Amino acid sequence: MANRLFNTLLLTTAVLSVLCSCLQSADIETPGGKNVGFNISVTRDGNPVQDGQYSVSTRADAGSSGSIATMDTGIPFGLVGIDFDHHAVVVDNAKVSSDESGYNAFLGSMYWEDLRSEIITFSAYYPHVQSVMYGQDNADYSIPYSCEETDAGPLVSKTVEVAVARMNMIPLEFQHITNDIGYRICDCTADDSLKGLIHLRKLTAYNVASAGVYVNDLLQGRGLWKLQGYYRDVVVFEGDAKLGVGSGNERFVGFSTLEKYMADSHRYYSIPDEIEMGKQYVEVMFDVEGFTLNGFQYPPVEGAILRYPLYGLLPGNVFAYGRQYTFHIGVDLCRIYREITFSPTVEGWETKIYENNDIF
Repeated sequence: MANRLFNTLLLTTAVLSVLCSCLQSADIETPGGKNVGFNISVTRDGNPVQDGQYSVSTRADAGSSGSIATMDTGIPFGLVGIDFDHHAVVVDNAKVSSDESGYNAFLGSMYWEDLRSEIITFSAYYPHVQSVMYGQDNADYSIPYSCEETDAGPLVSKTVEVAVARMNMIPLEFQHITNDIGYRICDCTADDSLKGLIHLRKLTAYNVASAGVYVNDLLQGRGLWKLQGYYRDVVVFEGDAKLGVGSGNERFVGFSTLEKYMADSHRYYSIPDEIEMGKQYVEVMFDVEGFTLNGFQYPPVEGAILRYPLYGLLPGNVFAYGRQYTFHIGVDLCRIYREITFSPTVEGWETKIYENNDIF
């Protein structure tokens, strides 16, 4: 009896082992995936530029024409992929990082083999975010950006359609969705006897839009910012720098110095915003050296403050997406307690990919 029971237990164990083996090989599907590389480019004002303009650059060789917008290869970007034929999100906020060979990712899915003949619509965004929300029929997706993330100068790629069978290399053309803002300043006093007396002490930009949700329409190929009501004040400059005299000596405003080249200046990012009367403005604090004029001795002035509204300076009172704005400030001592000249120039925004993000 004991031997018969023992043999029965052995047989039961063997049957269970065979069943488990069958389940593992037939009923439990193991996820697969694809190793994918990325061909990264960035456009200037929507138009391709020469590849050489995207080479790794440094502060030393940026020069006067170099732009300071950056894409730090140490920060990953996010990727979504939509199969519109099957109404499915097949790549959901994948984190794509860079190594010595460039950007690459493993896109895990059990279904790539089943979709070999299908077309996937891809879109990417920089930097990567924690969560992505999808709209109706996955026709759009929303990416939230906080103040810290907008400091990284968010980029979003154009949508690109790629066949699954050719998914080993995905081309991504990134574009700016924020604004890059900076300042130039000079002493534009007309009277020769009063030139060269003004010192910049502080420059602050007030009510800079700094957080929002970007809704990217995959079918239309464009996006829209929805602001979250978060505004901050940016101290652009704080120090003591004598202003150069005349427009020929106008300088970019740095953190605590005035700089010849844009690449050495202090610029910041802003979410494109509508300019409202009395809301967005720049505050300039300055000192004036003592001087004598027409026999009168004028004492030094310390900590004088003037505020200049942005309202009325830009077409339609709106910041255009993906534009770089440089505001020019000319301080006239003859009109020191009145208006000063204040005007912007708008330039196409060229992005360079920096291996080390040493500008910002």
